[in-house]
Amino acid sequence: MCGIIGYIGGGDAVKTVYGGLKRLEYRGYDSAGAAFLTDGKIRVYKKQGRVEKLYPLLDGVRSRIGIGHTRWATHGVPSDTNAHPHRAGGIAVVHNGIIENYAALKAELISDGAKFVSDTDSEVIAHLLLKNYNGDLTEALFKTVKLLKGSYALMAICEYEEKIAVARYKSPLILGYGNGENFCASDEPALYGLSEKITVLEDGDLAEITAKSVKIFDKNFKRAERETEPNLAVSASLGLDGCPHYMLKELRETPLSVEATARAFKGVKDKLVSALSGVKRFVFTGCGTAYHAALCGKRYIESFARIPAECETAGEFRYKNPVLGEDTAVIAVSQSGETADTVEAAGLARSLGAKVVAITNSHRSQLTRLADVVVPVAAGPEICVAATKSYTGQIAALYLLAAAVAGEKFYNDCAEKISKTPALISATLESLDMRSLAHICASSSGVYFLGRDLDYAVALEGSLKLKEISYVPGEGYPAGELKHGTLALIDVNTTSVVIITDKVLAEKSENAIEQVLSRGGKVAVITNVNGVRERFSDLPTVVLPECDKYLSPLLAAVAVQLLAYKAAAVLGREIDKPRNLAKSVTVE
Repeated sequence: MCGIIGYIGGGDAVKTVYGGLKRLEYRGYDSAGAAFLTDGKIRVYKKQGRVEKLYPLLDGVRSRIGIGHTRWATHGVPSDTNAHPHRAGGIAVVHNGIIENYAALKAELISDGAKFVSDTDSEVIAHLLLKNYNGDLTEALFKTVKLLKGSYALMAICEYEEKIAVARYKSPLILGYGNGENFCASDEPALYGLSEKITVLEDGDLAEITAKSVKIFDKNFKRAERETEPNLAVSASLGLDGCPHYMLKELRETPLSVEATARAFKGVKDKLVSALSGVKRFVFTGCGTAYHAALCGKRYIESFARIPAECETAGEFRYKNPVLGEDTAVIAVSQSGETADTVEAAGLARSLGAKVVAITNSHRSQLTRLADVVVPVAAGPEICVAATKSYTGQIAALYLLAAAVAGEKFYNDCAEKISKTPALISATLESLDMRSLAHICASSSGVYFLGRDLDYAVALEGSLKLKEISYVPGEGYPAGELKHGTLALIDVNTTSVVIITDKVLAEKSENAIEQVLSRGGKVAVITNVNGVRERFSDLPTVVLPECDKYLSPLLAAVAVQLLAYKAAAVLGREIDKPRNLAKSVTVE
């Protein structure tokens, strides 16, 4: 979950490392730190809070070798002490991942006389490096990682050699190349404008980086060759285009996300159809927002292709000993392509013989390397931690996937329909006025999003968005489940947001509205069904453009996401970087 970057060369390591940390802050922002080799000594600087708080500590620091870290806390509360880098003797290390056997390692190291100062799992790595060091930092790192259980992307520097040693297992790590300088980082945006060529390390790889060379080793510490690729990243410090927050800017880019994703799908359609030929069962999986998109995918496959489908959160799926085979396709959905549970679920599926399709906005990730076919989400960079345009891009990709499986004629009809949807999304965004409803939700003790079928998937997304950026509690429920327990939560202090976009199911959802009103609860309606608007004209109502019901999630999604944004703004939350969260969840 954390972000790490390293630099060695003839330039300014302090400027490079700090700039990279700013671009990596979406991966975590509980604390930040850096270590530099200066005049033969390791100097460590770290501070709790956002990366910008580190900047004053670096004033006057001069170095040509450094590593940095921006943290999303797992073991140990956010604090100056628990911030990375961690140090033992003349060695400093930064770590992204989780060391599952750290307690046993720590106990053994303490018995050998090691002194620990933090509550993190990562500090054991620094002490192990010191213990294993015998004049070669890279060899010491190889000996160290053999003792670790869990996941890691590691960078280490020491006072005795001018090099950076790195290692990777189940956490992303790339190398970047320059002229008389080289780099390492969690992902491509960190090296935007610094390195045109990169190498993505494989699981188990180590590397030794100097100003003039990069040596890569495999898991057996044998020299290895890895492909060099262009750095496709665009700037992660994009302008706000007049918006107060990236979330609002990215919401406004939703039409472009859907349009670009539909265009990109054409390039993989034939390969996808060929790979899925003969599939008799689909399993959709993802985490968080991606799981909500996957629920739509399940519904699309069942409705369009009439093939049985299931949908599970990746964290549950990977541990259930699933029944999979060659006639099963697992559709793994992940914005980053690095989501730990989703990557592990996809790997499990491959090992059991299933076909794996990746739906991701990151086209050079762990998930893409596991997949038989990659269906691109072309949302572009998404800086806000809360996913918006990537979610609608995922829905568009899943809609087209299901349509393609259903046959050429069906696909052509669906492609024509979705080509008109970006204009409908733009009209939705232009017409929405969420100010009044946002104040209602912001002052509620709980907000419950209700819907049926595809509207239920959107209800889950609306609830998640409201919780993660406004911190207002609530849940998303199938409207039919209201009377099976949830009504006990309804009172004058709660608000229910009911989503109705399916004419066939409208009457059933209208009953849920009446049930809430009869218990004194507040109700708002999001709908594009005429009869619903007329029946509940006295309630706060968000009117969406009419569209095909299978594309309605694309319109309803921007409505619930904008509602969450406005409510968070009312409460003065830090919208782009909500507390306790990070954009890319690379640990369990």
